[in-house]
Amino acid sequence: MGKDPGQYTDDFRLFQTAEHPCGYWPERVARDLVFDPRDPRMGQWYPLALGWGFRRSGDIVYRPHCNNCRACTAVRIPVHRFRPDRSQRRCLAANATVETRVLPAERTDEQLALYRRYLAARHAGGGMDTHGATEFDQFLVGSWSQGRFIELREDGRLLAVAVTDLVENALSAVYTFFEPDLVARGLGTLAILRQIEWARSTERAHLYLGYWIAGHRKMDYKRRFKPLEGFDGREWRELE
Repeated sequence: MGKDPGQYTDDFRLFQTAEHPCGYWPERVARDLVFDPRDPRMGQWYPLALGWGFRRSGDIVYRPHCNNCRACTAVRIPVHRFRPDRSQRRCLAANATVETRVLPAERTDEQLALYRRYLAARHAGGGMDTHGATEFDQFLVGSWSQGRFIELREDGRLLAVAVTDLVENALSAVYTFFEPDLVARGLGTLAILRQIEWARSTERAHLYLGYWIAGHRKMDYKRRFKPLEGFDGREWRELE
């Protein structure tokens, strides 16, 4: 997995996007390296792309490729070595009555309503809060990925949905949304813990968590899952 995708560009095209506003640091601009989304083999290449530090958004498989900035680090959890810390054990205990259901990645009206409440509370004014059914499908489902929706329910009520991709030896956490008025329940943490359990029970080696940025408040929660491996551009190394 340490091989760089550059050597494959004769067979699979990579593009560099134009500069766009950075989603993490408002004062910066960003650009991405993107696989050709029209290539019919993208589903076959996706597991390799995860190993090269890419992730998926809809049908787009990308990784940050910014000028003068390397803040984004792709991270993953080696699930068989993971042990929950005290805070995570409290989260599991507090949510012991929450049931997990793994479903095909097919939108329901109930999921869409929860998604829209989540965006209105967490991303107000950011553009995503206007998402409807079309944007939901484009962002979370896609046309070729082997995705699943992990529903977390309590007494029948839908509390959270973790959008998760399945590949041969790993799971990839694409996006999680949850009931915004239950933030104290730690549903985002619970979703990752349940994904770890699922990966472990199916003999998968890793759970990919997307990108981590040192010192960024919204990314700190990922460092609480230990051990955590980061991709340095050539190989995966355990983060200290």
